[in-house]
Amino acid sequence: MNNADLADRVSQAHGLTKADARKLVDGIFAAITEAAAAGEEVSLNGFGKFKVKENPAREGRNPGTGEAIQIAASKKLGFTPAKAVKDKLNG
Repeated sequence: MNNADLADRVSQAHGLTKADARKLVDGIFAAITEAAAAGEEVSLNGFGKFKVKENPAREGRNPGTGEAIQIAASKKLGFTPAKAVKDKLNG
């Protein structure tokens, strides 16, 4: 499923036009992205939590040469599903 498919389902379920549903879906993702960029945890009741996780800088190896390289610190967005989602997935 992609953004357009999700917007189609929202438009059918709530009697919206596809364009309005697409704006709504895009707005939700933009709000989640902005909150995550600000370091906030986004908790969606019954669905799960989006949380920013920090990976510290570390040393790695170039697989081609075996040379030691520095890998910069980075952030990633993690998702933890709610119990209801886990239960639905596991029958």
